[in-house]
Amino acid sequence: MTAKLKTAVLGATGYSGLELARLLGRHSRTDAPLLLRRSAETDESAVSFFSGNGNGHSPLQPFSWFALEQRGVELLFLATPHAVSRELVPEAMARGLRIVDLSGAWRLKQEQHRAVYGFKDSNAQTAAELTERAVYGLPELKPNADRIPSATLVANPGCYATSIILALAPMLAADIVDCDRGIISDSKSGVSGAGKEPTARTHFVSVADNFSAYSVFGHRHTGEILEQLALNNSQFIFTPHLLPIPRGILSTIYVYLNREMTADEIQGCFQDFYQGKRWVRIFPASTLPEIQFSVHTNYCDLGFCLARDGRRLVVVSCLDNLLKGAAGQAVQNMNLMYGWDEAEGLQ
Repeated sequence: MTAKLKTAVLGATGYSGLELARLLGRHSRTDAPLLLRRSAETDESAVSFFSGNGNGHSPLQPFSWFALEQRGVELLFLATPHAVSRELVPEAMARGLRIVDLSGAWRLKQEQHRAVYGFKDSNAQTAAELTERAVYGLPELKPNADRIPSATLVANPGCYATSIILALAPMLAADIVDCDRGIISDSKSGVSGAGKEPTARTHFVSVADNFSAYSVFGHRHTGEILEQLALNNSQFIFTPHLLPIPRGILSTIYVYLNREMTADEIQGCFQDFYQGKRWVRIFPASTLPEIQFSVHTNYCDLGFCLARDGRRLVVVSCLDNLLKGAAGQAVQNMNLMYGWDEAEGLQ
C-alpha cells in the first residue's frame, strides 16, 4: 500500500489555515496534517479548538523544525503573515521541504510590485534566488500549470487576484481587449478576506449594515494582477470593497473590446481557454454568477454581459475567498505537485 503524504500547516488557527486543515484531514492521499502555530500566537480559543475536544483535528503544537523532522513532513503549507513566510522559506528549502505558501511573500517577481510588502531579507541573494524559483500557483494558466508539478516552492495566489486574473486571461490571450482605454475591476469580499486579526474595520459594528471601499490605488494584490496579465498601471484600476458577509468574492470587471464582437464569440473565447479546467465554470451569455453559487466550493464562476454595440463588456467573477482563493487552491496545487487528480480532496 502506498504511503500517504505527510504534511504540516503552519498558521492553522487562521481562517485559511483552518480550511486547509479540514481539507487535508479528509484527503485520501495525505496523513492527518501536523498543525502548528507560531510561538507569538496567544489566541487561547483557537489553540483550545485543536486540543482534542472532539473537533476531528490533531492537537495544535508550537512550530519547530524538530517537530517537522520528527513527523517526517515532506510538504509544508504556510498560512502565515507575509514577513513570516519570507523568513522561514529559505530554511525550509535548505531542509529539503516542498512548500505551498498562502501568503504574498513569493508571488511577485518585479521589485516595484514587491515593494508594497517592505521585506527586509537577511540574505538578499538567497531571497532573490528563491523569488525566481517560486512558481505562481494558478493552475488554470500556462505556463503555471506546466511548472507546478516539479516546483519546490509554490506561491499560492491572492483571492482577489484569482478572481480577476481568471476573468481577464482568456480575453487578453485572444487580444480582444482595448487595454489603452482601461480596465476596471470593482471587487467585493466577505470579512474573512481581511484575516482573523481583528481591526476597527472588521468589528461587527463597523461591518454590519455597511458597505465600504478600502485600499484604493494601494491594494497588495494589484501587483500580482499586473504581472500575471502583463498589464501596466495606466491600463488597470482595482478597487476592493468589504461586504457584510463572512466569505465570498464577487468581481465586476469592465472592459472595452478592440473590435465589435458577438456574445457567441465571447462565450467561445472563455470556453476554449478553460476547456478541461475542472474548477472554472462558464455561465451562458447574460447569465451572471452570484456568490451563493460558489461559496463553500473550489469553483471560480465566470459570466458576462455584452453591450448592444458589441464593444463594451462586463464580466462577473465569483469564488470563495477561503477555498479557490486560498486553501482549496493550495490543495489543488498539492495535487498537481504529486501527480494526483486535480480534484482530489476537493469534491
